[in-house]
Amino acid sequence: MKPVEVELPIGGMTCAACARTVEKQLTGTAGVENASVNFATRTASVRFNAEKTKVENLIAAVEDVGYSVPQQSQEEAEAAEIAGVRKHLIWGAVFAVPVFVLAMLDKAPLAQFLLTIPVMFYSARSFFTDAWTGLRHASANMNTLIALGTGAAFLYSSYALFAGHGEVYFEAAAVVVVLILLGRMLEARARGRASESIRSLMKLQPRTARVIRLLQEQEIPVKDVRLLDIVVVRPGERVPVDGVVRQGFSEIDESMLTGESLPVSKEPGAKVFGGTVNGTGAFRFEATEVGRNTALAQIVDLIKRAQGSKAPVARLADIISGRFTVAVLIVALVTLFGWLYFAPVGTALVNAVAVLIIACPCALGLATPTAILAGTGRGAGQGILIKGGAPLELAAQINTVVLDKTGTITTGKPVITGVHPANGFTEGELLRLAAAVEQWSEHPVAKAIVSRAAAPLETATEFRAIPGKGVEGVVGGKRVFVGAGVTVDGTPAGEFEVADQAKPEAAEAVRRLELMGIEVWMITGDNLPVAQQIAREVGISESYVFAGVLPEQKQQHIARLKAEGKRVAMVGDGINDAPALASADVGIAIGTGTDVAVDAAGIILMRGDLMGVPDALALARRTMRVIRQNLFWAFAYNAVGIPLAAFGLLSPMIASAAMALSSVSVVANSLRLRKS
Repeated sequence: MKPVEVELPIGGMTCAACARTVEKQLTGTAGVENASVNFATRTASVRFNAEKTKVENLIAAVEDVGYSVPQQSQEEAEAAEIAGVRKHLIWGAVFAVPVFVLAMLDKAPLAQFLLTIPVMFYSARSFFTDAWTGLRHASANMNTLIALGTGAAFLYSSYALFAGHGEVYFEAAAVVVVLILLGRMLEARARGRASESIRSLMKLQPRTARVIRLLQEQEIPVKDVRLLDIVVVRPGERVPVDGVVRQGFSEIDESMLTGESLPVSKEPGAKVFGGTVNGTGAFRFEATEVGRNTALAQIVDLIKRAQGSKAPVARLADIISGRFTVAVLIVALVTLFGWLYFAPVGTALVNAVAVLIIACPCALGLATPTAILAGTGRGAGQGILIKGGAPLELAAQINTVVLDKTGTITTGKPVITGVHPANGFTEGELLRLAAAVEQWSEHPVAKAIVSRAAAPLETATEFRAIPGKGVEGVVGGKRVFVGAGVTVDGTPAGEFEVADQAKPEAAEAVRRLELMGIEVWMITGDNLPVAQQIAREVGISESYVFAGVLPEQKQQHIARLKAEGKRVAMVGDGINDAPALASADVGIAIGTGTDVAVDAAGIILMRGDLMGVPDALALARRTMRVIRQNLFWAFAYNAVGIPLAAFGLLSPMIASAAMALSSVSVVANSLRLRKS
């Protein structure tokens, strides 16, 4: 049986160690083949054998280690999380501020004790309950450190107060709790902004649609639209599902799919996509894809999978965060007993608490996923769909791009570049006769001839197609054959010069790639002279052209370049490109191409614009640069902060503020990708 993949929302995670615990639990569940938990998105992606386990078993496994699987949407869960943290923060601040003031004045220790009680038993309650749950399951996380640190400060201060000797540190407990809650609220808000792109896409599909049933126009929920329904779209409305226009004309804003701001003309036979915005016209279309099969639904699903994935660069952070909490606990104990030789118990305890509080596995856990979240969201807004962390990381390393010619560099639509009449026929007469016959053909060259001829076209009778040779028909009593050339009643009448033209933006795309230090190659089944001509037009070196290549040979050329040590991206749009796309380090599919090409690629360009290639690679480079920055500062923060706290150079309050800001700064750095 084919493995089943599900995405589960995970509630209760507060740091990367939590994500590691849930991931380990799911991976060890019977029937699970693979599990990946993303701390930034609070989701678990699980692939399992449906014959050996069920989703209910996965939920039970998550709950067994003290976490939950919320039933509400991710947006509702995020809102509930922020609201809960805000409530505890406000009440904590109400009591912690006077504690801090009294401590600075060295006044009323009993009042400090009484004011700290609601902070510890209400605002900090989740820290202790989560820490206890972790302890029962032999795991430790960020809440363990916070609970130990603030709990130790409160208990020692309470003992010192009622025993009548030693200093009290109630402000260390109360203010630390408030600062940590503040950091969590800021972090949750920042994470919410990072995932706005996918929520905005999900809101694009209208709730209702107007369909023609029983010869009447009815308004029904979008989920009830069926295949082959005739759907009515009025000016300014959003298209509810995918389909083909059957009646009417309009222009549609498809920027949510392609990133292209210019509206696209639609007439009978044209495809329309759910979520796009109709212009001033009105039309009716036949529904061809509904529900989870619409382009919008598939894009949302793809982005969810991408944002829930992990980049290979995150492995080191995962390994460290998995052992982080235990290591910090050991350092805190060493700090405590070490200081007891040189200072009073209170001083030793405060320094140990500072170590517990400043340690931040959250920053490590957020470094990679928040950048992927923001980067893939930014790409989606530009019509660039990146399938996950692995293709994103590989795309940042690309130094060689191989472009398929037909449909990628060129329009894939032949045009007439020369008309050469013979035997007394004029150019106009040659076009008139050929177009009259070719108007019945679906061949691309036939369409080029018809578009070049002057309207209106004459009507040809006795039309027939001759496989592998051409078409013929009778026009004005004359038998006209159009193949390699044109004959009229058996007499050669002339021939057409046909060429596939380069896309307008192709030369600029090649120039941008070369400015990025990327080698650009072209691969085509056309003969060498034709290939070199197109290469010259777009600025590709003639020595970087693979010509006369059969479909099955494209993959061999990609393999050859990789064998030379190059990091290769293949760009294509056809079925014959799929093996090459799959064998390249990164496959980039023009989204207007075939489904096979799209499935084989790691990056999809939703518009047929070749400028998407340098845009995608540049975005990948920026995203990986941000990930490296995040990882560096997360490691550096802990590498510097923990020793400073251990040597008594940081108070618990400063440590808590620094810890909170470290997570927020990582997320804020990632959010820069949304505007770059």
